[in-house]
Amino acid sequence: MSDRVLGLIGGISWESTAHYYRALNEGVREARGAPHAAELRLHSFDFARISALQHAGRWDELALLMADAARGLATAGASAVMICANTMHKLVDAVEAGGGLPVLHIATPTAAAARAAGCRRLLFLGTAFAMEQPFLLDRLRAEGLEVFVPEAADRAEVHRVIFEELVAGRVLDASREQLRAVIARGVAAGAEGVILGCTELMMIVRDEDSAVPLFDTMALHAAAGVAWLLGEA
Repeated sequence: MSDRVLGLIGGISWESTAHYYRALNEGVREARGAPHAAELRLHSFDFARISALQHAGRWDELALLMADAARGLATAGASAVMICANTMHKLVDAVEAGGGLPVLHIATPTAAAARAAGCRRLLFLGTAFAMEQPFLLDRLRAEGLEVFVPEAADRAEVHRVIFEELVAGRVLDASREQLRAVIARGVAAGAEGVILGCTELMMIVRDEDSAVPLFDTMALHAAAGVAWLLGEA
């Protein structure tokens, strides 16, 4: 039995971090039996602060905050770190340098799941930062996937739904219909699968909303965390 301790950088937003916490604990309990649970350390940010810095383009300040969080997790006994958000993987280097610990990258299990499903051309949905900057798209492409994003108007709508609704815990039917339309346009453009590249998107997009397989980065990342905790990765 592994005694590994996993550090989580969360609160980005807490809505998805709560799903991470449940998935990690349920995964360990399923593998080891009750009353086992995941050995975790959590640094949870006030997302209002993070969001404001993201939208202001103040990534250097965010890097300092992430590095400080990583150091705290290392001091608390963590021996690896998970960033519970896609967008903040832009700052993986700062987290690894700040904590001196490896980061379990969200793109690795996502790419593995897509390849295992035989999906090579994928529509990527996420925040505007993740869709319009290369830090995740290039990583997924390096894993052998052909990844593309929606057109500008659809990117803006996905970003709006995330920041105006999902991070506030609001799941609206009208927005689900908008996202279904975005996905349908991606499928028409040749997508063999859809990457839910924001850890809140699983709150609103369901399997029945897509004609092709969905790859939920939150669930896949959490499963990778469970495997690490069990000493399997």
